[in-house]
Amino acid sequence: MSDRTYELHVAGCTRQLPVLDISDELAIAAFVMLGDVELVENCARELAKKVPAETEILMTAEAKGIPLAAEMARQLGMKWYITARKSIKGYMENPIIVEDESITTKGKQILCLMDADMEHIKGKNVLLVDDVISTGGSMKALRLLAEKAGGHVIGEAAVLAEGDAAKREDIIYLEPLPLFEAKSD
Repeated sequence: MSDRTYELHVAGCTRQLPVLDISDELAIAAFVMLGDVELVENCARELAKKVPAETEILMTAEAKGIPLAAEMARQLGMKWYITARKSIKGYMENPIIVEDESITTKGKQILCLMDADMEHIKGKNVLLVDDVISTGGSMKALRLLAEKAGGHVIGEAAVLAEGDAAKREDIIYLEPLPLFEAKSD
């Protein structure tokens, strides 16, 4: 357990986030929405208010963005949202694939969509959704995947913008999240 925490206030919720070293120089406040129903519902409600009117479908990456995208879609009255998977499943016919690199994932990973997902995206205005935007690597991969599937990406949305991402004017987010120096022992 981390001995450092960061107090986050977002969408009417307060959470103590553990600050964890992810390298010799860098530490992050670990934000995990999975399982936190109140946090997901409140953040989805507040983000839904900021969704561009021309949005036709939401798309997220497996796994932490799934409950957020699902709740946003429900609140917006959408029948579908799309989840880019991190591995090819046996039931996926003719999947499309892109590589992804994130500061919280060691090494490269893939994101992929199956035929049925591509049909929901093709020709649609797609809003990319995730829990946190930091370096933008995951969003770049999602964008490439949506475009390969024939979608038109109209924006990127997240609960938190981490580090320099909070300075960006081209993303939708609820609160900034600072980066921290790694704790030297």
